[in-house]
Amino acid sequence: MKFILDAVDPSGARAGRLILPHGEIETPAFMPVGTQGSVKAMTNEELVDIGTGIILANAYHLYLRPGIEVIEKAGGLHAFMRWDRSILSDSGGFQIFSLASLNKVTEKGVEFQSHLDGSKHFITPESAIDIQRAIGADIIMCLDECTPHPVNHDAAAESMRMTLQWAKRSKERWETRPDGDQSLFGIVQGSVYEDLRVESVEGTVGIGFPGYAIGGVSVGESKEEMYRVVEWCAPRLPEDKPRYLMGVGPPDDFLEAIGRGVDMFDCVMPTRNARNGTLFTSRGKVNIKNARYKDDFEALDPACPSPVTTQYSPAYLSHLYRAGEILALRLNTLHNLYFMLNLAATCRKAILEGRFSEFKRTFLARYLVSNGQA
Repeated sequence: MKFILDAVDPSGARAGRLILPHGEIETPAFMPVGTQGSVKAMTNEELVDIGTGIILANAYHLYLRPGIEVIEKAGGLHAFMRWDRSILSDSGGFQIFSLASLNKVTEKGVEFQSHLDGSKHFITPESAIDIQRAIGADIIMCLDECTPHPVNHDAAAESMRMTLQWAKRSKERWETRPDGDQSLFGIVQGSVYEDLRVESVEGTVGIGFPGYAIGGVSVGESKEEMYRVVEWCAPRLPEDKPRYLMGVGPPDDFLEAIGRGVDMFDCVMPTRNARNGTLFTSRGKVNIKNARYKDDFEALDPACPSPVTTQYSPAYLSHLYRAGEILALRLNTLHNLYFMLNLAATCRKAILEGRFSEFKRTFLARYLVSNGQA
């Protein structure tokens, strides 16, 4: 992996490029979530058509189903799902702690029961690397422990320091086969405590990784707390390495984090909201189920040239959703993903032109007022 920093806006927002084995990714970058080797409701061709350069897959889910043996036999996840662009795989740490039952965490690793069938499994930092090697993602993540919110300082400190130890072991395992095809990112933890976040940044950077992620956010803390965490972490991370904020994707949080120096994002919210009938627009979120859209034939969002909203009226989209048509889920998802990818590209243009703060202020003034958040 090679990271090229093209520009830094006066606000601190960054525009760069990630050169990966399966292509070049312009940053800021939004990564659609393809947890189980599929972005829900989308075909690969549709993802390519709207400019998707990288998707996220999840090692926990793929390890349990279809199983690593199947993916290895297929020749890796790229071949298995017929995706020739980049993939980032999450280690599955968050899912282990949020979905699995009867977790038992020790310095060795974590024992857990599958949320699918109750079978018992044991994952170590080393085996998490092995699993992701078999998946064959371009970017892989260290195993970490994502603490819940709220959590007291002592428990957050213990968890963060164990994550640091796991990061060392992950890197040691990764370095046993330095084939150059995969890049390992370290993950910063420490909950909402500044001293722990700073300690985690310093320790993780001290180990040394090609890129760095800020984890443990969007788990119940307030937006203000999340923004403070980013402010504590991002400026302390190496300028010449990509910075990834895990699990954050609402448009307002996206812009706030970009303005604080973050390069990469993923979130299930755009696709999940789409399946629930909520569409992103430059004028705020739209609940297409609302009666007001039943006979609305105006453009849903004139400021967004989405392939959905330029072809279909709100009335038709509302009808599809109310009728329970599968097409509603597909069109809604296509629109929300296009919106996020287009927003990322627009942010990049504003950064390159040195006017990101102005763009952010104008965008949020429309978006948040429309949603009653300003």
